[in-house]
Amino acid sequence: MVKDHILSQDIGIVSAQSELRDHYQRPLTDLRISVTDRCNLRCTYCMPKKPNGERYNFLPKEDLLSFNEITRVVNVLAQKGLQKIRITGGEPLLRKDLDQLIASIKSIDGIKEVALTTNGVFLSEQIDALVDAGLDRVTLSLDAIDQDLLNRISGRTVDLEKVYAGLDATLQKDLKLKVNTVIQRGVNDDHFMHVLQRFRGTAVEVRLIEFMDVGGLNQWQLDKVVPSRELIQKIEQKWPLEMLGRQQSSDVANRYRYADGQGTLGFISSISQPFCGHCSRARLSSEGILYTCLFANTGLLIRDKLRDGLSDDELQELLTQHWQQRRDRYSEERMTKPGRAHAESEKIEMFYIGG
Repeated sequence: MVKDHILSQDIGIVSAQSELRDHYQRPLTDLRISVTDRCNLRCTYCMPKKPNGERYNFLPKEDLLSFNEITRVVNVLAQKGLQKIRITGGEPLLRKDLDQLIASIKSIDGIKEVALTTNGVFLSEQIDALVDAGLDRVTLSLDAIDQDLLNRISGRTVDLEKVYAGLDATLQKDLKLKVNTVIQRGVNDDHFMHVLQRFRGTAVEVRLIEFMDVGGLNQWQLDKVVPSRELIQKIEQKWPLEMLGRQQSSDVANRYRYADGQGTLGFISSISQPFCGHCSRARLSSEGILYTCLFANTGLLIRDKLRDGLSDDELQELLTQHWQQRRDRYSEERMTKPGRAHAESEKIEMFYIGG
């Protein structure tokens, strides 16, 4: 297979023009890019093991967007106000030469930040190249620090010491680092305090995430959700908290700090406290489908159009029209229409769209 070289100089780099707005006047400032649908783990809330040893059918390499194609999409959207990129998967560090993609994206005028979400297993091996390419921030998914519990949630044996090595290497590079922990009732809701204790007094911010009804494989049920307010009440019995709120209205996490000065933590409460009204994120799947909501069941396939010779002006017009027609308010509608959300239609799976 021919190596996918990044040719940033061939991509017209221009300053941001008029900001893009959807039906509810929400801008498009953040893009989450899935670079692969493959993962080395089988987390129960994302890509659970299939029964009877059945395997997942992953995309062939030729169906994945090339790095040049991804960079072209980012460049076009940067002209309309896109500022932040998050690289996701599956597990993004399974995609070869990921540092080349990051370097190319960072060269685009208007892009202020490139972040990475990873399970951390391969992080220590690649962090040097990623930082040299311009990576700004890392979010590490870690649902438990007890080895047996982590293995059960992850669906496979996880080398926890290797994850910690990646975490430490990231901190040594002076990158901003967050740890995401998905809380499920009856699974790790009696363990999350140990995760917080592990990172209290460090530069790492833990974000506790309500179990979300993404896709259909995770067997989501409302009674498995632990509302953030319940977690906060439990935490404050041991460590008083002070609210910081959201740095920007479009941020997904409501942030707090420990009153004793031992760091910060965040809560992502898309089930109990939806934040659709300020959502500024789109998602680009690894095969080139643009989704305007994490809970979407349809999207705009742009890969084939790119390969059929679509011009940059035509691409920008296509993406502009798609975003302007956006009316997604799924999480808010879940609150106002109980029972509608999970059963009404098949939604895209989390490992496919990158969370």
